[in-house]
Amino acid sequence: MRNSEAPAIPESSDEAELIARTALTMLTEPGHPTVWSMVQQQGAPTVLDLLLTGDTPDAALRAVVKARAARSDVRRSAQIAWRRTQRLSARLVVPSDSEWPAQVNDLAVVEPGSTGPVAQNTAPPLCLWVRGDRSLSEAFARSVAIVGARAASPYGVQVSTDFAYELATRGRSIVSGGAFGVDAAAHQGALAAGGLTVAVLACGIDRPYPAGNSALFDRIIADGLLVSEWPPGAEPLRHRFSIRNRLIAAAGGTVVVEAAPRSGAIQTISRALELGRPAMAVPGPVTSVMSTGCHGILRANAAARLVTSASEVITELNQAGH
Repeated sequence: MRNSEAPAIPESSDEAELIARTALTMLTEPGHPTVWSMVQQQGAPTVLDLLLTGDTPDAALRAVVKARAARSDVRRSAQIAWRRTQRLSARLVVPSDSEWPAQVNDLAVVEPGSTGPVAQNTAPPLCLWVRGDRSLSEAFARSVAIVGARAASPYGVQVSTDFAYELATRGRSIVSGGAFGVDAAAHQGALAAGGLTVAVLACGIDRPYPAGNSALFDRIIADGLLVSEWPPGAEPLRHRFSIRNRLIAAAGGTVVVEAAPRSGAIQTISRALELGRPAMAVPGPVTSVMSTGCHGILRANAAARLVTSASEVITELNQAGH
């Protein structure tokens, strides 16, 4: 968009809130505990003004904001993102909306790690971009996440598809990350059952990643939901996958099907355990490296449960009240 085409900042207080939350997402990665706390106390427009003037005691945050603000006019960039959202027939959902999924608010109890940007970004989102006609709050209300290896074996693909299909027929929405392997199989299983599935992205909703799943994403837009914390145009940078995994973990429960020990799927189920959500893992061959993550979670965490069928998943969810 050329400079002359940049829209003015809207006069509506509601739209001003959306623009401020968008700008804050551009100034810092989503889930920043300090920014989230400030917004809770003072509101997004005020916090945006404070950060842009350097009025925060957090030196690291000041440095990040200063560097990002120097690249572009963040208010104008937020306006452009807002117009892109409208052109996509998408929407920006904020906590005051009835569609806001209350489950993600539980992320406030997760303590930031001691090192690294990914470990620090644990707070609830400021806003969520959504494509699809289904209700986001309803989708999360009876949800279960199914995650696992991108390089899934035929066994992993079959289990993921079968679990998702049966869970969807029982009224559960399936949440996953849209990746190859287990994620894609879970989405496809839910769609095959005529159920609802939610793909949580680590990039803008206008450029769902991986591109090889574009046909699947089109089906999800038509019959489910694409969700992201990043504005349209945002790239799928490596660290963003770990940040978005906490949103997947906010589903009613998490099932891991095949995963290496240090994989994103293990990060997700670890977050589910921190949230007190039902955390479940499917066993696999002891000779497969793709089983080591699942077996390790079961061995190391008494709260994790071994599941071998969708019925067992339902039992765990019901016992936990999810």
